[in-house]
Amino acid sequence: MKDTFKLTDIMVNRYKWLPHPTALFMFSMAALGITLFLCIYWYIEVKNGLEEFIGRLNFDPFLIFQSRTWIVTLIFTLIGGVILAGIFMTFVYYQKVLQLYSYQQNFINNFTHELKTPVTSLKLYLETFLKHDLSKEDQRKYLKYMLSDVSRLSGTISSILHLARLESDEYERKAISTDIVAFTEDFLKNNHHLFTGCTLRIYNELKKPVVLALDIALFEMLFMNIIKNAMKYNHCETPFVDIRFTARLNTLSISFKDNGIGIEKKDMNKIFRKFYQAGPSSASNAEGSGLGLYLVSIITKIHGGDITVKSPGPGKGSEFVVTLPIFSVIQKLKRT
Repeated sequence: MKDTFKLTDIMVNRYKWLPHPTALFMFSMAALGITLFLCIYWYIEVKNGLEEFIGRLNFDPFLIFQSRTWIVTLIFTLIGGVILAGIFMTFVYYQKVLQLYSYQQNFINNFTHELKTPVTSLKLYLETFLKHDLSKEDQRKYLKYMLSDVSRLSGTISSILHLARLESDEYERKAISTDIVAFTEDFLKNNHHLFTGCTLRIYNELKKPVVLALDIALFEMLFMNIIKNAMKYNHCETPFVDIRFTARLNTLSISFKDNGIGIEKKDMNKIFRKFYQAGPSSASNAEGSGLGLYLVSIITKIHGGDITVKSPGPGKGSEFVVTLPIFSVIQKLKRT
């Protein structure tokens, strides 16, 4: 990771003398616009001079120029417009590439950390087993730590594999008619050991069972990522996540409200991007791959829904709201 930072610093210092891309873009656009204006102005001036000269020779200027001035002007304008549009699109794509490169570097650094930390920890515990005669109690304690590291490592690798699978055209969604509230209760019951120390509460405002066409594996991943995220980015002694179900017309909303570290306004529209991580978090254990919420957004879209986030600000918790269409999803299930 240090080598990566060194390489980045070298690249920055090497091209430090270059102007900022935005300044170059503005200068190029202005230069091209002035050049286009001067070309058209020059053409009109030359044409007027030729018309005067031809008039002195008692020739009809219309027969020579055939009123093509507007055609030439139009061609100049179209060519200039195409060039300006090309420069603008090049600039936009360049900015996108820079942004993607930044996200990719952030992902590589964090992903390396996510892999290296549990592997280093496992190596340390295994060396301890080899060098010392441990009591059964100590062995169980270290084995629990090792299992925790293996789970963390497995989770990181699974995120990458799931992402590749979901983004490929080969993924086939397996929709099953499911009562969403019953699914949530079963999920929390079967995975309670993964949420130790976190209070999970369900508030059901639905007057009757709501059946949706869900891909069970994907929706379990969605719940797991949101709840784990709420636990990870939390400073409270007792983290909590309130899961609330509400229905309006043809939509169902699932709200996940926590008491975590919150989200700044500048990050609200960015946290669902691939590789993006909200700026240096104050949580000591807040490293990650930047893929969890991106996976959540993909899973929501696969189910025909949408996800939004709200937060009063840093230190005041956050609320993720997954909105799913009810009837359209059921009809889709019937057609399949």
